[in-house]
Amino acid sequence: MSMDGISRRKAIVEYLRSTASPVSGTKLAERFHVSRQVIVQDIALLRAQDSNIMMSEPYIMSTNKGYILFHPQDKRTEVTAVIVVKHSDEQTLEEMRAIVDYGGRMLDISVDHDLYGQIRVDLLINDMEDAEEFCQKMLSSNSRPLKVLTEDCHYHTIAAPSEKALQMIQNELQEKGFLLLRQDP
Repeated sequence: MSMDGISRRKAIVEYLRSTASPVSGTKLAERFHVSRQVIVQDIALLRAQDSNIMMSEPYIMSTNKGYILFHPQDKRTEVTAVIVVKHSDEQTLEEMRAIVDYGGRMLDISVDHDLYGQIRVDLLINDMEDAEEFCQKMLSSNSRPLKVLTEDCHYHTIAAPSEKALQMIQNELQEKGFLLLRQDP
């Protein structure tokens, strides 16, 4: 039995609420007996609707692993910073390790594009398993990383459990020659 769009979108949110792991568009399409394109459109409608909600409410994030319902209160005890880094593709795992080894998380990547302005994508790299999975996907993909648009220079929003941990992450990235600049959000 097929459901109307409003019911399906409510069911998608409830399904994402019930799982802690990202869910691919393909898996959602199979679950709700629609095409992946319908799911992409549903998510776009939900995200547009979410933009009118205060940022204390959960909202849908898209990651390289799929969709996840993000709860802003989950990050209350963290400190964040936007850093500017530059490194080769081969150094991506080393960059991620420098962040997660100190309890940090890489929330996103963004670049400043001459034509389009800022382009930002959620990453949600929480641990080495996420980092290794991302790097494996990067190696096996025909697509190039976003940073190639800006000669490898890019931004990350990183979160850490404390100011001290954040400083240790920055020091590690600086020692490796990756860190160009830190900006407080």
